[in-house]
Amino acid sequence: MPDMSASASLAMTHLVTLAELDEDKVTPGVLGFVVFAVMALAVWGLMKSMNRHMGKVDFKEAAEPDASGGGEAEPQRG
Repeated sequence: MPDMSASASLAMTHLVTLAELDEDKVTPGVLGFVVFAVMALAVWGLMKSMNRHMGKVDFKEAAEPDASGGGEAEPQRG
């Protein structure tokens, strides 16, 4: 059974090396997460606002003035 403990020891050695912090590695850290979260909330708020404003838009086209009318059409108000 010494082979089994050697395999376990080797596996543990690989796990420990994966868990060590590499000083040369650059990570975003907490500040990066906070900036990303604020940007995500801003995009969510903008999408919600856009959805609300698009709901207020009336997509009905105005009727075209009659071509045989022969004069300027009055501007529509409203």
